[in-house]
Amino acid sequence: MSAEAADREAATSSRPCTPPQTCWFEFLLEESLLEKHLRKPCPDPAPVQLIVQFLEQASKPSVNEQNQVQPPPDNKRNRILKLLALKVAAHLKWDLDILEKSLSVPVLNMLLNELLCISKVPPGTKHVDMDLATLPPTTAMAVLLYNRWAIRTIVQSSFPVKQAKPGPPQLSVMNQMQQEKELTENILKVLKEQAADSILVLEAALKLNKDLYVHTMRTLDLLAMEPGMVNGETESSAAGLKVKTEEMQCQVCYDLGAAYFQQGSTNSAVYENAREKFFRTKELIAEIGSLSLHCTIDEKRLAGYCQACDVLVPSSDSTSQQLTPYSQVHICLRSGNYQEVIQIFTEDNLTLSLPVQFRQSVLRELFKKAQQGNEALDEICFKVCACNTVRDILEGRTISVQFNQLFLRPNKEKIDFLLEVCSRSVNLEKASESLKGNMAAFLKNVCLGLEDLQYVFMISSHELFITLLKDEERKLLVDQMRKRSPRVNLCIKPVTSFYDIPASASVNIGQLEHQLILSVDPWRIRQILIELHGMTSERQFWTVSNKWEVPSVYSGVILGIKDNLTRDLVYILMAKGLHCSTVKDFSHAKQLFAACLELVTEFSPKLRQVMLNEMLLLDIHTHEAGTGQAGERPPSDLISRVRGYLEMRLPDIPLRQVIAEECVAFMLNWRENEYLTLQVPAFLLQSNPYVKEPLVLTIILSLFVKLHNVREDIVNDITAEHISIWPSSIPNLQSVDFEAVAITVKELVRYTLSINPNNHSWLIIQADIYFATNQYSAALHYYLQAGAVCSDFFNKAVPPDVYTDQVIKRMIKCCSLLNCHTQVAILCQFLREIDYKTAFKSLQEQNSHDAMDSYYDYIWDVTILEYLTYLHHKRGETDKRQIAIKAIGQTELNASNPEEVLQLAAQRRKKKFLQAMAKLYF
Repeated sequence: MSAEAADREAATSSRPCTPPQTCWFEFLLEESLLEKHLRKPCPDPAPVQLIVQFLEQASKPSVNEQNQVQPPPDNKRNRILKLLALKVAAHLKWDLDILEKSLSVPVLNMLLNELLCISKVPPGTKHVDMDLATLPPTTAMAVLLYNRWAIRTIVQSSFPVKQAKPGPPQLSVMNQMQQEKELTENILKVLKEQAADSILVLEAALKLNKDLYVHTMRTLDLLAMEPGMVNGETESSAAGLKVKTEEMQCQVCYDLGAAYFQQGSTNSAVYENAREKFFRTKELIAEIGSLSLHCTIDEKRLAGYCQACDVLVPSSDSTSQQLTPYSQVHICLRSGNYQEVIQIFTEDNLTLSLPVQFRQSVLRELFKKAQQGNEALDEICFKVCACNTVRDILEGRTISVQFNQLFLRPNKEKIDFLLEVCSRSVNLEKASESLKGNMAAFLKNVCLGLEDLQYVFMISSHELFITLLKDEERKLLVDQMRKRSPRVNLCIKPVTSFYDIPASASVNIGQLEHQLILSVDPWRIRQILIELHGMTSERQFWTVSNKWEVPSVYSGVILGIKDNLTRDLVYILMAKGLHCSTVKDFSHAKQLFAACLELVTEFSPKLRQVMLNEMLLLDIHTHEAGTGQAGERPPSDLISRVRGYLEMRLPDIPLRQVIAEECVAFMLNWRENEYLTLQVPAFLLQSNPYVKEPLVLTIILSLFVKLHNVREDIVNDITAEHISIWPSSIPNLQSVDFEAVAITVKELVRYTLSINPNNHSWLIIQADIYFATNQYSAALHYYLQAGAVCSDFFNKAVPPDVYTDQVIKRMIKCCSLLNCHTQVAILCQFLREIDYKTAFKSLQEQNSHDAMDSYYDYIWDVTILEYLTYLHHKRGETDKRQIAIKAIGQTELNASNPEEVLQLAAQRRKKKFLQAMAKLYF
């Protein structure tokens, strides 16, 4: 030791080792005695307490010369405090077990975000987009620490927590605990939204084949120096404390296993992932040994996890080394080896070991990827679907809708693959007769659905087909297909005509009737009916199911059809189509209606028009349930067809009233106001009450509101839908009886609200009327009710087209004239641009009729809170000033928080304030 160093040591040793409790952190900060303090056997305060105090001091808001509260300054003192907190964590070897046990979620979140910042992770960068292999070792380790903590915190939050026994109630302590609880919930929400990315980051870490380094107190000191003094040392491979690859992978495997195990409660297939990770953790612990510095796994807990996985995902291999089919499928999906997935599924058709639900979930995942633009997966989707379909057939289940859709355009490759899967899925020597019968019926039905005879002969000449079907059955099927070949070859249509499908061989009537009830395939329905009518001519098969219902206006026409087969077919196709439409199965409904339209076009213009009308209603429902929900306007063709229906005057055409209602509602929803008010034929207004009623309730109401607004000052204008369709000025204004107009508006609104008291547009009109007549308390009642009905009593955000700036400004004026000035200031925050001038002016009022300081918890704008602090200081109101300062100091309002946290804080305060207002004015 040099003489100079010895002199320094002697000087410091003469100072007291334990500073007074009130200034210990200042003592450590100014005297740089942190390392010496941490080397004590039992340092007091403990290291984790130091972290908390350092970060709390660094995040304290400041007060400027005008007594305005400011966010924590980015000055040298605060930067040193944050650095000291990081150094204490480095002294603890960044052991998450220790840190999580003693630090709250908000504090640990702040600490790890500071680690990311000092480790040069660009703010706002998604960790999943970063290549760990190319990052400096300490930066990669910081990213891993954060994402390990993220999924550990999510897992920990799913465990039940034993509530501590409450002590004597202290308001300040309770408020602080509530704030910390709310901030923790906000952070957890963000972590859960990012959980999938965190898992991907950790999975990527398992592919690293290099040692990493974690920051030590020395490397953190180097980072705090000027850049020129570091010389790149912290980014070199030898800076910091080495963490061996096996140690890192062991910790990551264990944390991933816990995350997958927690997810297994909602998706049992994920338990296999957990099992794989836990058993890999055991292998790595055996390799590392018990002398690891950085790998501290609770081996008793690990053993419990492994035991649970053995129960949830049994393995036939007692050593648990051999991969199960679950693991193989997951590995193949992650690596993109889809051919291996097909191989596993084909083999499983013999063993029947994989649950059907798991196989379906794999297919759904592949469909999702294909729909996202990966066209190369289309073929894979068909092959996996074919494997699943063969499994269904073998177990006596019906063919899935997905298979029928994917097999709409058959080709040689698809048929070759289907035959291969069928052959490999049946052991003819051991298979039961029922299983063979299921497979034979499936191949036969596939043939019946094919148009091209070339494909039919590919199947009928296959060894499996020849083995499963008797000679008589094969000959009958081939003869049936040959008989229809001239019609198919001469058909000018590019797709199969409805009339060109042959009937299959006869089977028991009861079985056929059962199939008739279940089928939604129009071609199969026709086949069944042909066979049934070939067996007996005495039955009316449209009566087979009492659930087949056709509107009475149609049934008379349909049942008047002379040909029994055609009558049954039309009735059943329409009934099934209407049912599918009711249950929103629009694709099958369209197929059934299209087949029925093709059928009736040949002999009945009346029924043809009926089917066109029903297909129009189906297209309206399809649009409203699909792209219409996202606000996309319907295609011009659909609007033209709706207009055509409303103007249609064909005699003797049976019409359903619901179609007229839906057409008018459709035109109103998409604001075809000019057409409804000017172009609807007079006969329709007289004959269709559903056209007249919306006109009374919407268009007529908007007319009287427009008349009311012409005379009134713009401040007292009433808002209403469709008001823009009326002229902006009215000639001969003197002839208007405005008193009668006002009475009419009030009566119309009263009437409309009696019909639908939850229509927010009409509630706003009622509020505007009260506002215009200076009834401010009643106006607030209806403004608040309008927001409540469209937000589940403010549990959701009120749509901005309901609480427009104009509505908010009127609510502000109501509160102002009712001398509720704090409410005015809070509502000023709701505007798209906060109205500070009005807010400050209202807070200056001293005759406020609301409980002023009790509303401070609803203020989220720090500028308004700072103004309150200044105002109370100026007035000498110490208690109220402290309440305002406390509100500013809430951690979730810290300007350095992520934008999501700040928005959640604002939204929660909006919700509580509006609910409090509703209780006051309702």
